[in-house]
Amino acid sequence: MKILSVNAGSSSLKFQAYEMPEEKVLISGVFERIGINNSFYTIKINGEKIKTETVLNNHEDAVKILAQELIKNNVVSDLKEIEGVGHRVVHGGEDYADSVIINDDVLNTIEELSDLAPLHNPANLIGIRAFMKEIPSATQVACFDTAFHQTINKERYLYALPNEWHDKYGVRKYGFHGMSHRYVSNKVSELIGKENSKIIVCHLGNGGSISAVKDGKCIDTSMGFTPNAGIVMGSRSGDIDYSIIPYIMKKTGMNIDDVDTTLNKKSGVLGISEVSSDFRDVEAKYDENDEKSIMAINLFVNSVVGYISKYYVELGGVDAIAFTAGVGENSDFVRKMILEKLECLGIKINEEVNRSMRLGKEGIISDDTSSVACYVIPTDEEVMIARDTYNLVK
Repeated sequence: MKILSVNAGSSSLKFQAYEMPEEKVLISGVFERIGINNSFYTIKINGEKIKTETVLNNHEDAVKILAQELIKNNVVSDLKEIEGVGHRVVHGGEDYADSVIINDDVLNTIEELSDLAPLHNPANLIGIRAFMKEIPSATQVACFDTAFHQTINKERYLYALPNEWHDKYGVRKYGFHGMSHRYVSNKVSELIGKENSKIIVCHLGNGGSISAVKDGKCIDTSMGFTPNAGIVMGSRSGDIDYSIIPYIMKKTGMNIDDVDTTLNKKSGVLGISEVSSDFRDVEAKYDENDEKSIMAINLFVNSVVGYISKYYVELGGVDAIAFTAGVGENSDFVRKMILEKLECLGIKINEEVNRSMRLGKEGIISDDTSSVACYVIPTDEEVMIARDTYNLVK
């Protein structure tokens, strides 16, 4: 069965086609700068990358070209061979704890939840509707980033705010990066050979989140009502004292939208280092003993260590800690800093193996004497979308 995994952003469209259940990748690619000047797309097939510049006025243009590329590259001879299209949808609110087949009710709910994810859900909807039009024979499936975290108990997802804020307006912890946390925690359970396991997953990229997973179910996660909560990130502040907001507004004359933009796009590692939100750039300046970059990395590491420590206690000890996403998979320097701060828990890193673990490599980086097995696991959200879609279509 041929399945498409799709991730539609406001000006982009990522895709990957699979032969299921073998999980063989047939073709992948990304359309960028949709609706913007100088738009283009990149196709990867048989190990070759092909970039093409073209006008992409909207997502429908991108989906039409994608359909043509599928036929042109002999992935399918007819679009009806695509039996399912799985869509990453950022916010499912409290409505969805699993992936679902899309119908009118699902579309309406995703639209209603746009207030909770104004930058993402509307773009996800545009992508869904474009594929419904171009490949009407395929079953469309919504795979929610928030779904994996719906197993968190009320005592952990509620904020200490008036009940009305939750009951009427949906204010609570939702958590994000759910497809990644689910994939990595499942993978680690397989590697350690324990179905009843306690795992901490560190999804560390430009955006980052940490989750505590017990027996395959999430019991807590660092992101909250929005993706801005939790650890320090590339350009997001992470946890702050809310009173900073009215204080800065009074001092600077900034309005709430200005503050929100600053907290999401001008803070975190970028705000402290004044270099970049890309950890590679900041690490390079760290190596040059740049004071602000050193502070930025230290703040980031401390925030990660704080959440790992918290979840270690919540889980009552852990079997494994897993690092994933751009920083988690590729920065042996950051992993070393984090694990060295956790030595008091009996965690010991194998420095030589850790240095070699990057660029898509998977494996254990802890020493044989470590109390906790520590892994690097390249995440694969696309295959999780494909699996869920395949199972629902099947």
